[in-house]
Amino acid sequence: MPRSVVIPGTSYSRVGLRDARRALTPCGVAPYVRRMNFFMFHLMPWPDLPASYEGPAWVTCSNAYYDGRRGHDLYNRYLDELVRAEALGFDGVCVNEHHANAYGNMPSPNLIASILARQTSRVRIAVVGNALPLYNPPLRVAEEYAMIDCISGGRLVAGMVVGGGPEYYSNGLNPAEARGRFGEALDLILRCWTEPGPFVHMGKYYKLRYVNPWPTPIQKPHPPIWIPGAGSYETMDFVAKRRWAYMGIPYFHRRVFKKNFDYFREACAREGYTASPDQMGWLVPVYVAETDARARAEFEPHLWYFAKKLLPGINIAPPGYTSARSALKMLGSFGDFLLNVGSWDEVVAGAYAIVGSPATVRAQMAELARELGVGNVLTLLQLGTLPTDLTRRNMELFATEVMPALRRDLAGPVERAAVAAPLA
Repeated sequence: MPRSVVIPGTSYSRVGLRDARRALTPCGVAPYVRRMNFFMFHLMPWPDLPASYEGPAWVTCSNAYYDGRRGHDLYNRYLDELVRAEALGFDGVCVNEHHANAYGNMPSPNLIASILARQTSRVRIAVVGNALPLYNPPLRVAEEYAMIDCISGGRLVAGMVVGGGPEYYSNGLNPAEARGRFGEALDLILRCWTEPGPFVHMGKYYKLRYVNPWPTPIQKPHPPIWIPGAGSYETMDFVAKRRWAYMGIPYFHRRVFKKNFDYFREACAREGYTASPDQMGWLVPVYVAETDARARAEFEPHLWYFAKKLLPGINIAPPGYTSARSALKMLGSFGDFLLNVGSWDEVVAGAYAIVGSPATVRAQMAELARELGVGNVLTLLQLGTLPTDLTRRNMELFATEVMPALRRDLAGPVERAAVAAPLA
């Protein structure tokens, strides 16, 4: 095997000198070898909505269905699964923020991330992300993210989101202010991390005479920033302009992901650079068993609980939440959303979930990763009602029978120009 050196701050390694000379590009530039990153994403769902329940899992789903003692067991079980991901060789773990719902019980993902920061030593900890318009003042995000980065020794990936449509109903916020609040809050957080305090901030939405947050992050100039999205033009243009990373929100047909990542690459090109695979992430449910038939039999009931019980209501889009142009685009994609899928054949054809034997999962994921051109794969290895034993076995099989082969098969030379744009 050729010797290689990992390039700090990227997922690329410099190939060995002899091999680099052999692999010189026509311009005489030695290539870099891209390393695919694998994250384990956890939603921490509520698996106990009654079979008789019909209605949204968001905003109006009564918390009478919640049981704190059951919650105690679930939180600790879910944390154990995320901690286990490090020993299995994942590059990182992901958590996210949602409110007043059964879909994901993490109204404060930073609490979960701080636990993971203390209980792990190597994996990146991606909070994908904090819904900035929900924080007033947003200094709280700058402070808590800095704490997580310090506790973890500089392993935080700082996700920033506008927040889902349901959140604006649950938190009584004006959705027409969503983008404005998000932009101002994000700029303020970046100033907190890069500009010595105290300083004054007098913006449209936030007015602060003394901005002087303690602590500040280990990573300089700041932790890597990920922005997830469902295909809004504004979000993709914004991320491309900043040269950050765009994470595609799941539960859509594969063609929707392809259109969105193609648009994102075009947006980066308009900014004068080539998008790096590291700037794109694909989030997808995955289930691995010994055979295709066993995988479907074990996973399918849990997928339908998720699709029919936990997804309803996630698509609420209050007036003013996004532009008319983006709203029309996303409306056009709604027929390709998992909520509207009714058969297993549709699930397979649309790659809404990758389910099967190790060989099947390897082949399908390799095909999709190449087609989408992503450098980050975010795997949902627990979904809906999937119990502990099946989740653990799924994690083990994916980590031992799928992930190493994908790392090998998807690694390849990437032009130096493609990694010239920092993800800062």
